[in-house]
Amino acid sequence: MTTKPQSTTLPAGREPVLRVMPMPADANIHGDVFGGWIMSQVDIAGSIPAARRAAGRVATVAVNAFQFKKPVFVGDLLSFYAHVVKTGTTSVTVEVEVYAQRQRLDAEIVKVTDATLTYVATDEARRSRPLPTL
Repeated sequence: MTTKPQSTTLPAGREPVLRVMPMPADANIHGDVFGGWIMSQVDIAGSIPAARRAAGRVATVAVNAFQFKKPVFVGDLLSFYAHVVKTGTTSVTVEVEVYAQRQRLDAEIVKVTDATLTYVATDEARRSRPLPTL
């Protein structure tokens, strides 16, 4: 007996900050996408709301948490959802969730990654600077 894979849905009422499809160069010989490639995409996605909140340049200072929940395959359409969860004087902490839309007949959607990253606002000389007031 075969069972249909358990599928979830994309977060309702939210727009992804990034969508990307991994290519064969992003994977090993079995078609599994490298974790480091996913991490770099998560960093890019997290920097988008961080840079908006900082009104300018930011630099990654910490990966506070990172969990791979399911594998990612060549051809999956990845949607990255990111939002600010905390701010400090110069820092912005962002939570990123990644969902894969499998490009097979079942069109399964699965949550593949959760991460929390901290960015610091920087000036043109790459020194930390205070966040602007809201």
